[in-house]
Amino acid sequence: MIPIAKNIKRYFSQINFRALAFKKHGNLFGIRTLDIAIICLAVVISVTAGFFVFSGLNRYVVINDNGQEIAVKTMKATVGEVLEQTGIKVGVEDYISMPLDSKLAKIQENRIDIKRAVPVSIQVDGKTLEIKTYKDTVREVLKDNAINIDENDKIVGSQLGDKIVSNMNISIIRVEEKTVTETYPIPFKTITKDNNRLNKGLKNIVREGKEGVREKTYKVVYEDGKQIAKQLVKDIVAVNPLDMIVEVGTVLNYKTSRGDTLRYSKVLDMKATSYTASFADTGKHPGDPGFGITATGVKAKRGIIAVDPKVIPLGTRVYVEVPGAAPDYGYAVAADVGSAIKGNKIDVYLDSTEAVNAWGVKKVRVYILK
Repeated sequence: MIPIAKNIKRYFSQINFRALAFKKHGNLFGIRTLDIAIICLAVVISVTAGFFVFSGLNRYVVINDNGQEIAVKTMKATVGEVLEQTGIKVGVEDYISMPLDSKLAKIQENRIDIKRAVPVSIQVDGKTLEIKTYKDTVREVLKDNAINIDENDKIVGSQLGDKIVSNMNISIIRVEEKTVTETYPIPFKTITKDNNRLNKGLKNIVREGKEGVREKTYKVVYEDGKQIAKQLVKDIVAVNPLDMIVEVGTVLNYKTSRGDTLRYSKVLDMKATSYTASFADTGKHPGDPGFGITATGVKAKRGIIAVDPKVIPLGTRVYVEVPGAAPDYGYAVAADVGSAIKGNKIDVYLDSTEAVNAWGVKKVRVYILK
């Protein structure tokens, strides 16, 4: 019970006591006058005390709701209660400067600041974020949503310091610069050298070739993972190529019908007749001086041919090929001459007149052997 109520109760108890006393002594008018005065005084005191008690229970609150201020006197005890009293609702995304369960001060002014969250769309890293925020600037919104911005990144349509407005669209393009080195093969060359000891058509690899390596360094710019620029900054030969060296045979060669491989320096297409050591062919009989002896002094036999020394020098080794089905005459030596043998014509020695008759005149190919 508050002190004022106790005092009033005490005053009324005193009045009843005095009324009995005055009634006993016969002064009723005096006691009534005194009691009325006391009652009036008690009422005044009670009213005054009640006013001060009511005033002491009031809280003074100023609510700034997104820039609009509302002043409220309230007997509510907490922030949530005074907002409910004023019909102000605060969303989850909204900012409020004091927790809803905060106690209101009785003496000093209570100030409650509210920032209303607005919808904002953010396009970043291939995603679209639809958020509500009470932050003031683009920089604060990105930080609040753990979106980091590098110095190379682009913000389309706004800047970090721009104020946030409702339904704002923030688009971020990730910009990345990379240094990329690409390698390219450098083909090696093939150097050929003649080898006069190697048959024509044959090759001998003296040294294998090896490709070189060219390095090109680029500065590449990507936007959201897509290449938009590529600039060459360095171009060097990292490894020089090693040329291949190949020897190529220059010696002419021919594979005979017998399977032999001939090495020759020259080939002549000629007409070939044949002869024996008989009188009909040489004008000498057996026993005559020089019978069966060639112009070079060797004995005439198969493998000896008569030539024009201006075309085939005496002593030259040859191979006589007979094109077609007939067998080749084969290896021979230019060791004889004849009055009828001039120019591209040869006379091959055979062992019998029958063989000479069978030979007749043939087109032959004469290989001058090395």
